[in-house]
Amino acid sequence: MTLPSYVVGIDLGTSNTVVAYAPLQEVQDEAPEFSILDIPQINGPGVVESAGVLPSFLYIPEEREAEQMTLPWGGTGPVVGIHARDRGAEVPGRQIASSKSWLCSDLVDREGPVLPWESEDVEAGQRLSPVAASAAILAHVRAAWNHHFREKGPEGRLENQEIFLTVPASFDAVARDLTVRAAREAGLQRLVLLEEPQAAFYAWIAARKEAWREHVQAGDTLLVCDVGGGTSDFSLIRVQDAEGRLELERIAVGKHLLVGGDNMDLTLAYHVAAGLAAKNRALDAWQMRGMIQRCRQVKESLLEHPEKGSLAVSIAGRGSGLIAGTIKSEVSYEEVQKLIMTGFFPECGADSRPVQPEGSGLSEFGLGYEADPAITRHLAAFLTETGARPSAVLFNGGVMKPAMLRQRVRDVMASWQSGEEVRELVNEAGDRAVALGAAYYGWARRGKGIRIRSGLNRSYYIGVAAAMPAVPGIPMPKKALCIAPFGMEEGTEVSLRDKTYMLSVGVPASFELLASTVRKEDAPGAVVEDWQGAITPVTRIETLLEGEAEARIPVTLAVRATEVGTLEFFCVSTRDEKTWDLAFQVREARS
Repeated sequence: MTLPSYVVGIDLGTSNTVVAYAPLQEVQDEAPEFSILDIPQINGPGVVESAGVLPSFLYIPEEREAEQMTLPWGGTGPVVGIHARDRGAEVPGRQIASSKSWLCSDLVDREGPVLPWESEDVEAGQRLSPVAASAAILAHVRAAWNHHFREKGPEGRLENQEIFLTVPASFDAVARDLTVRAAREAGLQRLVLLEEPQAAFYAWIAARKEAWREHVQAGDTLLVCDVGGGTSDFSLIRVQDAEGRLELERIAVGKHLLVGGDNMDLTLAYHVAAGLAAKNRALDAWQMRGMIQRCRQVKESLLEHPEKGSLAVSIAGRGSGLIAGTIKSEVSYEEVQKLIMTGFFPECGADSRPVQPEGSGLSEFGLGYEADPAITRHLAAFLTETGARPSAVLFNGGVMKPAMLRQRVRDVMASWQSGEEVRELVNEAGDRAVALGAAYYGWARRGKGIRIRSGLNRSYYIGVAAAMPAVPGIPMPKKALCIAPFGMEEGTEVSLRDKTYMLSVGVPASFELLASTVRKEDAPGAVVEDWQGAITPVTRIETLLEGEAEARIPVTLAVRATEVGTLEFFCVSTRDEKTWDLAFQVREARS
């Protein structure tokens, strides 16, 4: 095995992908200077440009377009990056966006070719699974890296480096496993997962080196508020005194919230569409997809440059001729500000909860977006569940760039804490924070810097049927048996030897996997009878035991938290210690 030459942090974001790195030979007692990889990407027909940010969009070109989409290293397949994002705004049926959000959606077959979602513009053979779409982005990163370091030979290839790939803190065991599968499909075998909020905090530490201790003190509870393109992530980090030195521990993570910049784009698009409809210019579904992409561009531009005042929004119409077929509108900074502030960051009380509006019993199949997009209400629920009163907050994610949004969150939090100010830990790294922090973490793992104690972000359980007589028409009650506790450290294993199952050889054995972000005190082996609301279904884990026909084998369960950051489940024979892997069943989409 080739020894690594670099420590690499990869932020596989919903909207953008960034790569940070540092040579390992320069790793001394002081943190090294980290660099951002300039990634070549298509920026128009026949145009290749390099940028430190790779938009996490894929575009499936028509055959006539593909000839003009050549990269320095060759290759075929979907276009990734700037052109995929911008061209997709014009031809949305050929674009794949938010592939990372699809990785955590148990409503679809995440290994089946379902993207672009509900598109009629691409052939069946051109569709990709969420795993394959994420793999395509990482494969582009790998090719770009290997092209950049091509003169270094095998020692310089990305697949031979120490790679730290980030995921949302709220990703459950299945989504993390699928992320690792995507990386390995892209040819990246040697990697470790790191939660994005932790990576952002590591970037904050790296920018201050040893002086970070001057900004926090023992007893502080720090909130990382990460609002990106597709998800919102909350994490709590506690500062503790350990024999005169400060230590950090991640003590809580929030639920996986599918609300972020994508929702804001959709809101703005519907706002513009309503104005057009009032002028008898209704948009069809194809035009609406294009409007969403165009509104994203306008939103980002106006929030970054309020001085522009307003920007035009135009999309292709269905008429003949260039001018006759164009639909135009205007969006002002004030409109964008009002829609986002009132819809996503409203003032609310500490006891507020996300609103669950009454609606149809039927809903469209697709990503499971939050019914209530108010991020401040979701934050209130998270802090109430954890009982935390943060003294400081670190913001991350593209949505939190505007100062007005950061101030609104701080003001709302202060109102929950009797006016006590919540100070801001300034994130100077912006879009690059997560990648830089992941690379810094790789350096810290070598014993050179501070590490945040974390472990599992959930407690995990299996569903166990209650031992009682069957009653016609009434489902058998199910208990939740804890098999992996919150905070379980990487590299450790838990065996449940007190509970034995009889499994038949040659027949699939299946267990319902459950999880909780709020029940943190349950120990392995604990049985929870009344668990509805606090514990939720995740997926099923299953295995097929090979052996003598019609035999039944007594087994116990074991769980291992891997160094990579995933969970592995096993059945262990009580007769001879033989083990069978329990694999996640992700192809069974809920209906």
